[in-house]
Amino acid sequence: MRRLAALLLLAAALAGGGCASLAPPGSPERAVAPGDPWEDFNRQVFAFNDAVDQAVLAPVAKAYRFVMPDWASQGVTNVYANFQDVWSAANHLLQGKIHSGLEMGMRVIVNTSFGLGGLLDPATDMGLVRRPEDLGQTLAVWGMPSGPFVVLPLFGPSTVRDSFVRPADVFLNPVLLAEDWKSALGLALLDVIDVRSNLLGTTELVDEIALDRYSFVRDAYLARRLEQIFDGAPPLEPFVDDPGDDPPSR
Repeated sequence: MRRLAALLLLAAALAGGGCASLAPPGSPERAVAPGDPWEDFNRQVFAFNDAVDQAVLAPVAKAYRFVMPDWASQGVTNVYANFQDVWSAANHLLQGKIHSGLEMGMRVIVNTSFGLGGLLDPATDMGLVRRPEDLGQTLAVWGMPSGPFVVLPLFGPSTVRDSFVRPADVFLNPVLLAEDWKSALGLALLDVIDVRSNLLGTTELVDEIALDRYSFVRDAYLARRLEQIFDGAPPLEPFVDDPGDDPPSR
């Protein structure tokens, strides 16, 4: 569930270092964060995305949440998630996870057949839990490095690897069912608004507790991405002994 993913992102941020330096970008006091060599540029894109969100997306998402009954908005979320589950099943299989791949495939069949085309989620009640996977995770499993962290205009946090395969990850979508570009645009906008409405509570909480929203979101994204790639059990970082910590010799 995408709402659960948002909560996991927040938890990762709280556990992984939401205390960020407040030194201005480019100043000597600001150390280059590991994996983020383009921080100054990323911050500019982040600010642009934030301005668009505050001016357009967040108000529309709040209006959507106000007028849509909970059952209806949950149904929209379920339909889009059911399409994503098809791609998740394929990526499970591409990673060699045969058992979970078959389970995800069965999940799609159950929800499409008995869940009114995906509006309902009876598969979860049957124990077929959603396990999202994407092509970026598949490439990571096969050894492709993530590359630097990057903030994409309008799309938000990503990495170089995940940016290149993003079109494949969004290919399976109800937009494919549209008969003309107007219908396709409407379905795409509905998806964006639905996702944003599910993130309203999380972003409001981040605004309240984060000293530096950019660092908070970056660290949360990278921590959660690592957990996704390693199925919730990322390797521990190797301990490096600092000679400066040794007691002075007598």
